[in-house]
This record gives sequence, structure tokens and C-alpha cells, in this order.
Amino acid sequence: MSGAIATPAAAGLQGRAGVIARLARDRVALVAAVVLAALVLAAIAAPLIAPYDPYYTDLAKTMAPPDAEHWFGTDNTGRDILSRVLYGTRNTLMMGLAGVLIGGLIGAALGIVAAFYRRLDPWIMRLVDIMLAFPAILIGLAVAAIFGAGLTAVIVALVVSTVPDVARVSRGSAIGIMGQEFMEAGRAVGVSNRTLILRYLTLNCISTISVFLTLRFGQVILVGSALGFLGMGAQPPEAELGMMAAQGRDFLLMAPHIATIPSLFIFVIVLAANLLGDAVRDVLDPRLQQ
Repeated sequence: MSGAIATPAAAGLQGRAGVIARLARDRVALVAAVVLAALVLAAIAAPLIAPYDPYYTDLAKTMAPPDAEHWFGTDNTGRDILSRVLYGTRNTLMMGLAGVLIGGLIGAALGIVAAFYRRLDPWIMRLVDIMLAFPAILIGLAVAAIFGAGLTAVIVALVVSTVPDVARVSRGSAIGIMGQEFMEAGRAVGVSNRTLILRYLTLNCISTISVFLTLRFGQVILVGSALGFLGMGAQPPEAELGMMAAQGRDFLLMAPHIATIPSLFIFVIVLAANLLGDAVRDVLDPRLQQ
């Protein structure tokens, strides 16, 4: 009986190879995945591939335009922008991944528990509604006021803003799965609530939650960069793309590359994440495969 109950989850796991194969045939998704992978690898390897120390200032070469020595030019204090972009991309990606993964984990847990234990549903969803009332920027301001500005403040704001959306999505998916025959069969044969939640309910919600988090990643990066632009993220001399764009806004007429290059990297990350998220949704949503 237990083998029969596990069939839907097992079938979902077996179908992932097919999902990856369909994504590989989508040229837009493939390009987006390659771009994201290249940016992630470059960010991880920043200490090895950065041509200069990102914190070294050379006042003799302030606001130098891109050339053979400094491919992306230098900023207002003579720091190499290419090196700072590599380190800034690492901080920006780390911030976005932390916000999505931690917020997604908490939100998914809340949504699944609310769907399984119906008596807790009103309480959990009212908490979610309260969290929805506070935008990420307001949360970032509050956290920065209490603990001080920095990447931690931005990550907390991104986590809190991600939890309610993921909770709603996971709850809706879990409620649909709760009505399936294999869940009713599990209850009938005495399968424990823990096993039903972890092995059957959660496993069958993973695809829906993963698609949403993939789509959410680009938004999180954009919000995190906006918080950095407003001065609530990484603090000088630390590098972060949103903060770098903010530092260059005073020099747009004299040296536009200081602000436009980190802004372009933010644009590429968000665009690639959104394109990949759309492709994953198209592959996993059967209603879009007609």
C-alpha cells in the first residue's frame, strides 16, 4: 500500500529529467541559464580573476574611462570598476539567494502547515496578511534603524517580503494535493502526519514552489539593489551593485560608466532570471503546454 501511495511523488521525481531536457531545447532559457551560471562562477572566482584590489584607490586615475588597463574604467576614487563589479555581483547574488531560499523555506513551511492543519489556517494566513502590509523598503528601513545598515538588514527585509507570497502559493498548491486520493489513502492506512507532510505533501508541492521562487529571484535582486541604492545595504568601501550605481549618480555627466556599468549588470541578472523563470513555468505548468 505504501508503494502505491508514493507513486505520484516518485513519478514527479522521475519526470525531472524530462523537464531538464525540455528546458535545454528552449534557446532563450538556455542562454539565460548560461548567463546566470557565468555570472555566478565569475562572482565565486572574484578573488582569483579580479585584475586589481577592489578597495585600492589611485587618486591619479580617478574617473578614467574604459581602456586597455581598466576595461570598465575607474570610479571617483580611482578604484577599478571591473574588480568592484565582480565583488559587487557576488554580494548581490548572495543577498538575492539568501532572501529567496530562507524566505522560500519559511513561507513554504507556513503554507503547507496551514493547508494540512485546517484549524491553524486562519491564524497563519492572518499573520501572512500582516506581513504583506509591509513593503520590503519599509522593512529595510526599520531593520537598518534597529541594527544598522548593511547586507544583513537587506537580507532580513528580503526574507520577510518573500515569506507571505511563498506561503500563499504553497498553501494553494497544498490544498489541491490534500484532496488527492493518495493523501486520503495514507490517512486511511494510518500513515503519520509527519510522513504525510514531508514525504507526500511537500514533495508534490516542490515543483510549484520552485517555479515561483525562480520567478521571484529576479524581483528579489531588483528590490535588494534598490535598498542598496538607497544606502541601506552594503556600506563603503564594500562593493554591491546597487550601492555602486548610487555612488555614480553624481558623476553621470562627467563619467557615466561609473553608474551605468553596475546598473547594466543588475539589468542582465534580473532579465536572465526572469527569462529562465518564465521558461521553467512554461515547462512545468501543464496548462501552458497545449
